[in-house]
Amino acid sequence: MYLESRPLPPPANFGTVVEEGIYRSSYPQAENFGFLKKLKLKTILTLVPEELSHEYRAFMVEAGIQHFHVHIPANKGEVKVQACQMSKALGILLDRSNHPVLVHCNKGKHRTGCVIGCFRRVQGTEMGSVIEEYHEYAGRKARLLDELVIENFDLGTVLWMARRYDWIQPGVEIELPSPATSTSIARS
Repeated sequence: MYLESRPLPPPANFGTVVEEGIYRSSYPQAENFGFLKKLKLKTILTLVPEELSHEYRAFMVEAGIQHFHVHIPANKGEVKVQACQMSKALGILLDRSNHPVLVHCNKGKHRTGCVIGCFRRVQGTEMGSVIEEYHEYAGRKARLLDELVIENFDLGTVLWMARRYDWIQPGVEIELPSPATSTSIARS
């Protein structure tokens, strides 16, 4: 008897960041679990604050996937991502012992785009290409505030990890942003 095999659908907005190492997507649904299992993930990094569903949690336990939860707030109205949150998320991605890893938020656009954009900067990717990739996934929903997070993140907070885990190639110069200067002093 011939059984037709159906393709296993990836989560929406799925993409490969680093071949066999880092993937990105929207929030995985039950119909995506088979696809994720084929990736042989060791780690999933969730960027939204909501509790995981019982089904999603059970999938990770059954597949032996470790889970990290780092809340990266949405940049709506103002930049809300703090350096400590971004550094924590990047630390998980930079640590090759966590690979293969999937990083996701709800839609795989904004929060995930910010984390992957900052990761690309750590790799030494030219800013124009970083922003182009952000737009590829965010589409018409791209946010200028997300671009500001990517552009202004202080890479100095994670460069030691990037060097430790061999993400920075010899001879590649990583451009660090100039310290912000203030013309006024805030008084409380």
